Amino acid sequence: QVQLVESGGGLVQAGGSLRLSCAASGRTFSNYNMGWFRQAPGKEREFVAAITWTGEITWYSDSVKGRFTISRDNVKNTVYLQMNSLKPEDTAVYSCAAGRMASRSEHSYDYWGQGTQVTVSS
Repeated sequence: QVQLVESGGGLVQAGGSLRLSCAASGRTFSNYNMGWFRQAPGKEREFVAAITWTGEITWYSDSVKGRFTISRDNVKNTVYLQMNSLKPEDTAVYSCAAGRMASRSEHSYDYWGQGTQVTVSS
């Protein structure tokens, strides 16, 4: 089992920045690829970013590419999502996930955090 706890969400004005953190405990964090997903009210959950277990490879959805950066610290058992130039359409609950396969699909991930709310005002 891997337990994931997100933090860092909040209310920010458009154009601002936030950094989300996802702290992992349980099984060896460095064995897992990590992803960030988000879900806005009335919408399906969507892929945001992912990073391989080594941290060498990352990928992003087109909607956040160039604005968001995913990173990880395998000593601190934490994955981060730096979000810059935030837009009102980025408003959602952001959740991190851990899985054996690196993927854009939520079905590839085995463990999920409870999520943290990000609200971007215009």
